[in-house]
Amino acid sequence: MPTYQQFPLPDAGEGLTEADIVTWHVAVGDRVEVNQTIVEIETAKSLVELPCPWAGVVSRLLVAAGATVEVGTPIIEVDVDPDGASPAPGAAPGDATGPVDHGVRARHPRPSRSSTEPGGADEIEAAGASGSGAVLVGYGVADAGSARRPRATTSAAEAEPARDASPTAPARGGTPHALAKPPVRKLARDLGVDLDAVTPTGPGGIVTREDVLAQSVRGDGRALATYPGDDRPWAAGGTVSPDGRQTRVPVKSVRKRTAEAMVSSAFSAPHVTVFHTVDVTRTMKLVERLRADREFADVRVTPLLIAAKALLLAVDRRPEINASWDEATQEIVYKHYVNLGIAAATPRGLVVPNIKDAHRLDLLSLARGLGELTATARAGRTSPADMSDGTITVTNVGVFGIDTGTPILNPGEAAILAFGAVRQQPWVHKGKIKVRHVTQLALSFDHRLVDGELGSRVLADIAAVLADPAQGLVWG
Repeated sequence: MPTYQQFPLPDAGEGLTEADIVTWHVAVGDRVEVNQTIVEIETAKSLVELPCPWAGVVSRLLVAAGATVEVGTPIIEVDVDPDGASPAPGAAPGDATGPVDHGVRARHPRPSRSSTEPGGADEIEAAGASGSGAVLVGYGVADAGSARRPRATTSAAEAEPARDASPTAPARGGTPHALAKPPVRKLARDLGVDLDAVTPTGPGGIVTREDVLAQSVRGDGRALATYPGDDRPWAAGGTVSPDGRQTRVPVKSVRKRTAEAMVSSAFSAPHVTVFHTVDVTRTMKLVERLRADREFADVRVTPLLIAAKALLLAVDRRPEINASWDEATQEIVYKHYVNLGIAAATPRGLVVPNIKDAHRLDLLSLARGLGELTATARAGRTSPADMSDGTITVTNVGVFGIDTGTPILNPGEAAILAFGAVRQQPWVHKGKIKVRHVTQLALSFDHRLVDGELGSRVLADIAAVLADPAQGLVWG
C-alpha cells in the first residue's frame, strides 16, 4: 500500500528559524529520486536548494511558493511506495501515532518510519549534526534498484498545482502560469516582479527579459505616489493604500536579518569612527601593473584588493583589533585567524560573506577569493557557512561614488573599514601642488575593547600601505 513521508523544512544552518519558499522544482505526480533538488528556499542569508531524502512520487505540496515557513514545518509529502497495493475504499493510510503536526495539518495521517529505518527523521538530524549543521548537502547515494515504472494515473484530489513547477511549462491541474526561461525567472524574483502579471512579448507567449524590466519600472512600490484614478500597476507582494499613495511590503529574508543585526549592533556596541584622507596614486599604479600581469589575467584587480590586503597587514601588526566582546561572560575574545568580511550589495539586500583564513592568502589568492565571494553573493548563492564567523570587515562605498561614511559594525566584530571613492584631486606632493589620486578611509570600531589609540594606529597603518604599497613588503 502507499507509504507517505513528509519532509519538514530543515535548519539551513546558523540556527535560522524560518525561510521563504521561492520555487518548487517538482509538482504533484512527479517521480523524484534521492538527492534530487525539489525546492529552492530563501533564508535570511542565502538561497538554498533542498534535495529530497527519498525516492518516490510527490503526493502533495504542503506549502505554496512565496510562503514563509518555520523550521520543522512539513513542506512536501512523498509516496515512497507508489507501486504498492491501493488501500481499501474509505481507508486512510496512517498509524496509531497520527499525523505529524508542525503548523500545517496533513489531510490524512501517514505511517512514520522508526529512527532506525533509512530516511528516518533521526537519521536526517544525525546527518546534519555530523557536518556543519546543515542537512542540505544530500542524503546519501540513491539505490540503483529503486527505479520504478511511472505511475499510471493521479487522482483529482492529488492533482494540486505547484507554482512555477516547470521553467517553461504551465502548472499541472490548475491555472497556467507565465512561460519564461530560468534566467528570466531569476531576474523577476530578484526584482520582485510577479511573472503572471507581466504581458509577454516573446514568441509563443514567452516572457522576455525586457518584459520583466519594463514591469519592474511600472510596478515598483517604491516609486512616487499616484493619485486616485491613476493607473496603479504595482508589483505583487505589497498592499497598496486606497488612495494609491503608499505601498506596504512585508520585511523578509535578508532585509529583515540585516535590520535586526544592525539595530542590535548599533545599540549594543558603542561605535567610534576615525577618518583619514590619503594619496593612493602609487596604489593605482600598482593596480594597473597587476592588470597587465599575466599571472593576474584570470582575476579582477581593483583598488579594493589592495585595501583588503592593507587591512590584513594592519591586523597582523596590531592583532588586538581582531577581537569580539562576549557580553554573557564579560570577556574579550581575541581571534588568532582573520575571516575577512566583504559587504556586498545584492538584489536581496546587503550581505557580508567572509573569506576564511584570509591572513594566509597571498595577493593572487586574495583576488580570487574576492571575486568568487562577490560573484556568489550577487547570484544569491552565498552559503550560511560563508556568512558565519567573520572577524573584521571592509565595505567599499566608493563603488557608488561615495567619499566616506560611518559604517555600523557587523555583529560580533570589533572593526569595519569603509573604503571611499578614488578621485583625482589637487594634492601637495613633494612641496608642489599636483593632481593625485586621493581617497578617504573610515574605520568604525567597538570602543568597549578598542580605544582611540589602537583604532587610530590601525587606520594609519592601512593608509600607509595604500600610500606606498611597498610598505607592505617591509611589514610582511
